[in-house]
Amino acid sequence: MSAEEIPVIDAEAYIEKREGWEEECKKVAYSFHKFGILKFKDPRVKMEDNSQYIDLVERYFDWVSKKYYAGEEIRDSRPDLCYQTGVTPEGIEKARDHQKLVESLTGEDKPLSVMPPAKDAKWRFFWKIGERPAEVKDDIPQITPEEFADWEPQMDKWGTQMIDACFLAAEMAAVGMGLDKDTFTQRMKGGPHLLAPTASDLIKYPVGTAFASFHYDLNFITIHGKSRYPGLFLWTREWKKQPVKIPDGCLLLQAGIMFEQITGGYVMAGYHEVVYTDSTKEVVDKKLEENKNGGNNILWRISSTLFSHLRYDVDLSPIEDIKHLHNAENVASGKYPKMTAHDKLMEELKAINLAPKIEIQS
Repeated sequence: MSAEEIPVIDAEAYIEKREGWEEECKKVAYSFHKFGILKFKDPRVKMEDNSQYIDLVERYFDWVSKKYYAGEEIRDSRPDLCYQTGVTPEGIEKARDHQKLVESLTGEDKPLSVMPPAKDAKWRFFWKIGERPAEVKDDIPQITPEEFADWEPQMDKWGTQMIDACFLAAEMAAVGMGLDKDTFTQRMKGGPHLLAPTASDLIKYPVGTAFASFHYDLNFITIHGKSRYPGLFLWTREWKKQPVKIPDGCLLLQAGIMFEQITGGYVMAGYHEVVYTDSTKEVVDKKLEENKNGGNNILWRISSTLFSHLRYDVDLSPIEDIKHLHNAENVASGKYPKMTAHDKLMEELKAINLAPKIEIQS
């Protein structure tokens, strides 16, 4: 199974309703079903903005990590709020334990992550995108690093492009499944969307380090701009492992567990990991050589990630209108119980010890 078999989605064909736009929607639905990901070309998203955003985030993590490594207090970190805003240092997040699943995988399809999972070597920053419903009270402030004057406009600019692309992909997925186009997007409005740049120190850690251990995402759809370093691997529906290679000009979208649940298992919440590989090291060595000749590369692997969510009150019960697409065995086993998106979010966050206190006012 090669990465080239994952289709590239031409979102412009859908936006402009050019010939073949219906086929693009079917490809979106199929790709989420088969691979749990999309390679998505959205003409509204500017790759130069991704580059500028990564530049900013590289500078930030290079700066904040030096303070942290020196034992200084990090103002931008809020462990009292379960790290649901601001910066999360390395060694805090830990994936769910999927040891039984990992033991069932063999040979080249086995994750490189150790099981039970160790705490991840990655850093993260959470920044809210979009409005929350008035009745949702979380008292979680937006954290803005004072030392980076362009932080808020850059975060909002990239975050808006990312959430818009998620809405478009969700609309196309609905059409591709034979649903009304707003089936998913109206459930996403008011969701707790988070821009979440993820950072890995490529000088501190050696080849073989798991920056993000084998896991699935707990939200609806995750989206990333193209990273400057390889290291991301996914597993297909047949549990075949493959490296993820994103063409220039494209975005990577991954289905989360909420998307799987609400589609009754038709969409697959794709398992994935991020590992410091020999291929990663080759890029690092090249950039180190450039630095010897006057370059100014900051050697951090940045993932320009956003987590899109469903609104807190959305019922995650499998949608009946696509019952013919459900994974009947999973539905019958009770794998997808009736629960709200908020209940699911709290369940998943508690499993990884990151659940904040959020009140829903009636």
